[in-house]
Amino acid sequence: MHLAAHFPGVNNTTVWADPRSGSQIDFSSFEHLARTAERGRFDFFFLAEGLRLREHKGRIHDLDVVGRPESLTVLSALAGVTERLGLAATVNAVFNEPYELARRLATLDHLSAGRAGWNVVTSSDAFTGENFRRGGYLDRANPHPASGSGRPAPTPYTRAAEFVATARELWDSWTPDGTPRPFTHTGEHFDISGEFTVPRSPQGHPVVIQAGDSDEGREFAASAADVVFTRHGTLEAGRAFYADVKARLAAHGRQPEDLKIMPGVTVVLGDTDAEAQENAAAIRRQQVSPQNAILALEQVWGRDLSAYDPDGPLPDVDPAPEPDLARGRVRIKDPQAVAARWRALSEAKGLSIRQTVIETTARQSFIGSPATVAAEMETFVYTGAADGFILVPHLTPVGLDDFVDRVVPLLQERGSFRSEYTGITLRSHLGLTEPVWKG
Repeated sequence: MHLAAHFPGVNNTTVWADPRSGSQIDFSSFEHLARTAERGRFDFFFLAEGLRLREHKGRIHDLDVVGRPESLTVLSALAGVTERLGLAATVNAVFNEPYELARRLATLDHLSAGRAGWNVVTSSDAFTGENFRRGGYLDRANPHPASGSGRPAPTPYTRAAEFVATARELWDSWTPDGTPRPFTHTGEHFDISGEFTVPRSPQGHPVVIQAGDSDEGREFAASAADVVFTRHGTLEAGRAFYADVKARLAAHGRQPEDLKIMPGVTVVLGDTDAEAQENAAAIRRQQVSPQNAILALEQVWGRDLSAYDPDGPLPDVDPAPEPDLARGRVRIKDPQAVAARWRALSEAKGLSIRQTVIETTARQSFIGSPATVAAEMETFVYTGAADGFILVPHLTPVGLDDFVDRVVPLLQERGSFRSEYTGITLRSHLGLTEPVWKG
């Protein structure tokens, strides 16, 4: 089983009202979670990215007010206070350039002795693009030919695929024995040439992680990624996703073990299963405060619903046809259908707005005693639903402590998880071979 730790921050999972909650920007918080993950012999520490503060009704979204520091800078500092833990950052392939980013990642790989990872993400968000003065952005999907080319317009995924390929060309421009060679890349998105300044890194290439559930995203993962970060929480959905993505690898000359599938999960523990269920319910009430319930409702309806009582019924109006309340947040797909499902559930169970949001946005993946959680995680891995998990705690920075103290020892006793690191690099932790040099 592979395990990773996601630093909790500006998302609906994090509980800030808990007295144990700390800063999301002080280095001590990052250090605490990273040291805890390394104490638990986790594969890697995972840090998300935020390129613009999100807005809701023209104001900065509440969850973003503490800010979001630059990920690779934080990981460079963590490289000095950890020894074996992998260090992975989300970095956008739309608002960066291959030479500059490949250089930063290769530098982190050298500073950490081969522990760097890159979560490749894309963006079709013009709101975020305004921060980069790009004057435009790439549509998520555009069937129309690019002007004058006769070919489909580029999408974020086509740029990301070429970005990763170009970065790997740059990392391979130095020979394994330390000799630099000129590089030249000519493609649809990038036309660059020169000499790369950083020697080949300790693990050949930093580990490439990808998150995306669309057909295009799955194909990109099968062709280019080492790890997939997915959000399939149920056993059945996990098995279907796992089988689909693994089956795509052969077409790209790859084996099933070349790609690790690791869903993001949450864990709530108790001394007994019943106590864990009580703890999970309490956490959900903290995560979905009355204010957050209305915000979640507005995200679906696309309307100002501040006049509604969180303890009252759902609105009888339909979602707005062109919602513009939120900027920088993920759009709800088919809000009419989502609203219909929420209404049906609310009417069937007599739920208020807040109760409906709590039930429809449940985030706890594994709930139970340490023994129950360990057994359920093993079921996912042993029955083809996952290769491991990326844990997303609800507390910053102490949310991983109980899992490492109470569940990891059980997994180690069962032989499902390592008791000690056997290698130094992130690739060795994940059981990935070093990439063949293609100079």
